[in-house]
Amino acid sequence: MTQTKGNLIVSCQALPDEPLHSSYIMGRMAAAAEEGGAKGIRANTVDDIAEIKKTVDLPVIGIIKRPYGDNPVFITPTIKEVDELMAMDTPPEVIAVDATCRPRPDGRTLDEFVAEIRSKYPDQPLMADCATLEEMKHADDLGFDYIGTTLVGYTEQSKGNHVEADDFKVIRDLLDYAKHPVIAEGNIDTPEKLKRVLDLGCYSCVVGSIITRPQLITKRFVDAIK
Repeated sequence: MTQTKGNLIVSCQALPDEPLHSSYIMGRMAAAAEEGGAKGIRANTVDDIAEIKKTVDLPVIGIIKRPYGDNPVFITPTIKEVDELMAMDTPPEVIAVDATCRPRPDGRTLDEFVAEIRSKYPDQPLMADCATLEEMKHADDLGFDYIGTTLVGYTEQSKGNHVEADDFKVIRDLLDYAKHPVIAEGNIDTPEKLKRVLDLGCYSCVVGSIITRPQLITKRFVDAIK
């Protein structure tokens, strides 16, 4: 992940109900991101990650999005998903997991989950996908290798919050506290926001939908002329 320091990571994801859902297409999307200067990729599912790793020579933050009933935690929610990622011929350089305070599908606490991962895979770097400053601080205390702002505004606990509010106050407060590198993610949808979070001291920044989801990009343009 060294090459991602001070640089852009592009999230290449398309869920089953999206027009670009295809491991092949995600591989080409990653190739386009690499050509544009991205220094890392974030990707979902074993198949997509394998295709992306076959296509580009960039470090990958890997996840498996898997819903369990009505439980709200679905980003690499249990050890089963971690096992699947680690069983790959070439596992992702970093595995990201939901690190919010919400109950997990298997009933484990985040602390128990992290302890289980560290016991089985002590050398695998982990990224914490968090929604609140308290969760970010807790993830840092737990020893996550990277602390992410991925879920700010996307959980009940962070509803109405925006990562960019008050000149990225949540990130500035986290940077004052954290011992581990901070990766900005979530609604970083302009080049100016990207530059600002890196200038503040974030290790790197993940940008997704505004680059890789053309249906959402198109909608922004259409909404502007309605």
